[in-house]
Formats: sequence, C-alpha cells, structure tokens
Amino acid sequence: MLLEVKNLSVYYYTLAGVVRGAENVSFSIKEGEWTTFVGESGSGKSTVAHAVINLVPSPGRIVSGEVIFNGKNLLAMKPEELRKIRGKEISMVFQDPMTSLDPLRKVGDQIIEAMRVHGVEEDEARERAKELLEKVNLPEDRLDYYPHQLSGGQRQRISIAIAMAFNPKLLIADEPTTALDVIVQDSIMDLIDDMKAAGTSIYFVTHDISLAAERSDKIAVMYAGKLVEFGTVDQIMDNPLHPYTRALVESVPDLWSEKAVRAIPGYPPDLRNPPAGCRFHPRCPVFREKGYLKGRCDRVEPGMIEYEKGHFVACHLYGGAPDE
Repeated sequence: MLLEVKNLSVYYYTLAGVVRGAENVSFSIKEGEWTTFVGESGSGKSTVAHAVINLVPSPGRIVSGEVIFNGKNLLAMKPEELRKIRGKEISMVFQDPMTSLDPLRKVGDQIIEAMRVHGVEEDEARERAKELLEKVNLPEDRLDYYPHQLSGGQRQRISIAIAMAFNPKLLIADEPTTALDVIVQDSIMDLIDDMKAAGTSIYFVTHDISLAAERSDKIAVMYAGKLVEFGTVDQIMDNPLHPYTRALVESVPDLWSEKAVRAIPGYPPDLRNPPAGCRFHPRCPVFREKGYLKGRCDRVEPGMIEYEKGHFVACHLYGGAPDE
C-alpha cells in the first residue's frame, strides 16, 4: 500500500471556536491508483489533502492520526525529512495557481528552484524545465513569463509541470480545474491521467462527482469533516449507499434520460458545533421524511462498516456500529 491514513483529525482553533475540519478519517491508496475525494465546500476534502503532507494552514492543527507513506509516518517526521519527500516523492497541485506561484518571479525560475532544492544542477534543471513545458503543451518562451502574463489554464499547467519534475509516487491535486472552462479542464485532466499512466498514484479533490466518475478508480465521499462512503467508481455510482452519496449522484444532470435533477435541501452544518449523531441527519431525506431510526441517527454517530468487499459506508441504515 502506498498511502495509509489512519484516524486523521484536524481542528482549526479560531477566535469563534474550534472548527472540526476533519475527524477520524481513514483510507488507503494503492500504487498506480486514482482516488477522488468529493463533497460540498467545507466538507473537509482539502483539509485532509493538506494534512497528508503536513501542510495544514494556520490556525489548523493535526490533533491525531497517522499518515503512512511507503511505510513511514509523515506526521512523525522532522521538517528537514519532510522537505526531502515533498516535491520529489509527493507533489501537490493547489486549487489556485495564482496564489501557489510567486507573482514576483518568472515561472521558469520557479520550476528550476523546485529541482534545485533536491540537488539538481542549474544547467540540468533548466533543460529539464524546457522538457516539462513541452510535456504540458506550453512553448519554451513561457519560462520567461511572470504568472500574471499567463491564463488560468496556463498557470495550472505550470503547477503541473513543477509537480511532474521528479515523476512523484503520489500527486495530490486539490481542485485543480476550479474556475477553468470545460475544454481547459479536460486538458488538465489529461495531463494528470498521463502522470497516472507513468505510474503516479493520484489523490484528487473535487466537488463534482461526475468529474470523479470519469477518471477515478475509487471515490471517497466526505460530509461535514467525516468520510461517509468509500468504494470503487462502479460501487459508488451504481449503488450509492449513504443518503448523502445518493443525493450527490441524483444532483448530476443526465442528458440521456428524463431523470429529474434534485437539489440537496438545507446547508452543511457549522463545524464548531456539529449536530449529534450522524452529521447528515438534519438534511437526510430518509430521516426527515420517514423519521427512520429516530433516537439513533440523531444521537449515535455511525461507524464505518464494510457493506461489501471494498465498499465502506458510515450509516445506521446498514447497521453501522457507533464509534468507540
């Protein structure tokens, strides 16, 4: 197993209270596998992604858990040890390349610096930078451009070029297609697909479950800081178990059927004071319309169970035992 995350919890300590950004999240990613995390904004997708490489922004703090990468716990490493892994064995493409790239430096210098940090000589790094631009379908002269001189799609390609520099074992892509048009979005996804074909495992974050279904091997569904369902693409899309997963699938338009598109009622909870029991129960159609398992769904937090081989769900509808 390339990556194993065990009982990971991340809290944000704000003046307004403690925000439980992610709680007791566990999952694994195999070598060469594409796993996509989906969910609404604020569900904890990006929080977990940043925690995997111990880059949770202030005032966030990893309060518990383990992140085992190639047999080593990244959360127990010293900063200098982590620096040897970040950018080389694990690369990350951030959501907004305008903020992840230095606006005061040419993009070529930034690509070269990413390699120089890991001991590559200046001349070799410059030649490699030219090769990387060619791989992401950008002309060589873009090395002398500043980020503001490039379009959003071109900036994201530069971020992917930096991530590709060392053919990492794991790529974390945090909503890399946000705010891009569908044509550019597709080209960015193709570039990530090429990295997977070369042997890189993909940890992808998006709010679009239809996008996840197109490319992924597995899908992880997050809601209100909790992992509520995990399985293969076929399992999640053809047989969604958790009511929240069903709602996500039903909210996707289908051009080939007359199926009505359904919005998810209500809003995600305030994670400073999440609801008792299952965090989805105030919006859950099964609970709201049928009062199903009243006194349990709204009081006892469901634990994750394996419904069928490789298909996990945290829901009382399937006999989920409460967390210890």
